[in-house]
Amino acid sequence: MDIVDLARAQFAVTGSLHFLFVVLTLGLAPLVAIMHTRYAITGDPLHERMTRFWGQIYVINYALGIFTGLVMEFQFGLSWSGLSRYAGDVFGAPLAIETLVAFFLESTFLGLWIFGWHRLPRALHVTCIWLVTLTAYASAFWIMVANSFLQHPVGSVEQGGRLVLRDFGALLTNPNLVFALPHVISAGLWTGGFVVMGASAYHLFRRTAEREFFTRSLRMGVVTATVGSALTVGFGYAQFGVIESTQPGKFDAAPESALGLMIGIGQLLQFGVMFVLLPLLIKNLLARWRWLHPLLMLITPLPFVAAIAGWLVREMGRQPWLVYGKLSVADAMTPGLSKAAITGSFVGFAGLLGLLAIIDYLLIARAVRRGPGQVSLGMPDRPADPVPQPAHSL
Repeated sequence: MDIVDLARAQFAVTGSLHFLFVVLTLGLAPLVAIMHTRYAITGDPLHERMTRFWGQIYVINYALGIFTGLVMEFQFGLSWSGLSRYAGDVFGAPLAIETLVAFFLESTFLGLWIFGWHRLPRALHVTCIWLVTLTAYASAFWIMVANSFLQHPVGSVEQGGRLVLRDFGALLTNPNLVFALPHVISAGLWTGGFVVMGASAYHLFRRTAEREFFTRSLRMGVVTATVGSALTVGFGYAQFGVIESTQPGKFDAAPESALGLMIGIGQLLQFGVMFVLLPLLIKNLLARWRWLHPLLMLITPLPFVAAIAGWLVREMGRQPWLVYGKLSVADAMTPGLSKAAITGSFVGFAGLLGLLAIIDYLLIARAVRRGPGQVSLGMPDRPADPVPQPAHSL
């Protein structure tokens, strides 16, 4: 493997690991917001407990996902300085907006939501989680604006051997963005629905005391997975025409294994959710048929696999270009970078992100296993212990 392929492999591995966190964040955020809204309207304690339980899982994934995003930033400077020199004025603009506006706002509102339990007015508190959701989607929008520019470089002209931004609006209306953004958001809903569905099936299979809690959660997971899978597949196919007009031969260049996984898993799960699980849910059989619950647990990871396969198809299908038709991958690499340096950073970055992914899985699995009875998010503050008064001598 030469140095270019090694650098590509590094970014593919670390990018895929980072995307595991992103796709779950995009899926769980609106579900937690809907649960909290139900609680704010009805005052039903069950909705409050659902919000806190699934919200804690969201917070775990979000917190660890932040660190994986930092690694992605380091890689741009370490291995791909040629991209920054040639297209940084264009490519860097949406990334800067994502960080300075969307991400910072998202983190701020999430902090208010986490620490606002029993402190903020109910309406203001639920507004915070909806703002978290909207800013998470705003982050996805700006990231996809930047990525779509790499796929189809619009709104710029080449001057002095580098690209200069001339039409910011063209970046926002890039044909490659129009269907790709809702495709990614829908994949998040699909993934989030499957995680809620699988975790609920685990508890129903164990016949825990929280049957109503996880029956409702299972219903919400199946409905979300149904909507998410249908939209993901629909927007996925809608991109084909745009891709063929802007990147002819993209699917021929993409790995057949990734393309097959993406299409196969997408269609199989969409059929299974819409024509098997949803009818069973309507007939109220899904929560009662315990023999189905292990199957629901087993298929929980499949949307993650399909999402990663889809991302690989999108990225590898434009090779050998980094900025399509403008800058090749080889030319985008940092000059003078040695194979030993790439190998060392590959091992370090992939090891760190892999460790974070394992920790994320273990923490989420522990939170799921403990159930809603042991949730720290939103717990009322303990009253302070009384200060002992000194004894007075008579």
